[in-house]
Amino acid sequence: MTPELRHLRYFVAVAEHLSFTRAAVALRVAQQSLSQQVAVLERSLGVRLLDRDTRGTRLTELGRLFLPEARAVLARADEAVATVGRAARGEIGRLSLAFLVSTANYMLPPVVRAFRERFPEVELTTEDVTIGDLVTGLREGRYDAAFTRPPLVDDLTTRTLVTEPVCAVLPTGHPLADRAELHLRDLAAEPWVLTSPASWPPWHQKYDRDFARAGYAPDVVARATGVPNLLGLVAAGVGVSRLASSARSLRRTGVVFVPLVGERAETVVVWNPSVAKPVLRNLLDVVTELAAAVDLTRAG
Repeated sequence: MTPELRHLRYFVAVAEHLSFTRAAVALRVAQQSLSQQVAVLERSLGVRLLDRDTRGTRLTELGRLFLPEARAVLARADEAVATVGRAARGEIGRLSLAFLVSTANYMLPPVVRAFRERFPEVELTTEDVTIGDLVTGLREGRYDAAFTRPPLVDDLTTRTLVTEPVCAVLPTGHPLADRAELHLRDLAAEPWVLTSPASWPPWHQKYDRDFARAGYAPDVVARATGVPNLLGLVAAGVGVSRLASSARSLRRTGVVFVPLVGERAETVVVWNPSVAKPVLRNLLDVVTELAAAVDLTRAG
């Protein structure tokens, strides 16, 4: 019969005190019960671990050999319990984060820095991805959380971290580039550069509604594969576009950002509500506190 942990604890206590009376007090158990349980241990092992007589309690030779092994087993059991507790508190574990390509430049450094400072023993991996890969990865469990523009889907949960102006992006020297602000309708006659509708249909459906409210459908003269490519096309004078103001960090020359009246963009942390990892709860707490303390669009 394999000894139970309580039997080992009883034996170790008696061996350390060399007294059933003192060991029973330390363990807060009845002395008779303690004596019976040590006897159960000895019978299960088929050996005598302790000698008891009128002179007191002494370890047998086999008891001396068994004591460090029993201590090691108990220590490992305590370590296992502590590890489970730390995992339940989200102090250890693994966390996989995705960052939308256009937000990684400013979101990734402060988020990773803050989380690693608070939970240095969590294994953290990051990846910058397109919105389609980001949503698929969350749904499939490849990512635990992601930082992105709102994906506009119903099966994922979002929490807003940043709200910032949306700007018209114009080539340097454009006649409207020196304006303090613009309305979307002011750009009705301009050629436009946008990403492909296939890149994420929910976003482009929203764009279509925005343009419809402004009273026109944009004349799209070129499609870009991503925000850096889009900024390059605007800088080349191909057309105008619109982006969150934080996108200016991706290109310092050749373009001008002019705020669009009444338009705001959100950056959110998004996760699959079916994921119940304690480390995820801690991440959400950390990034919520971080967003309240600093401007994440400038913290990178």
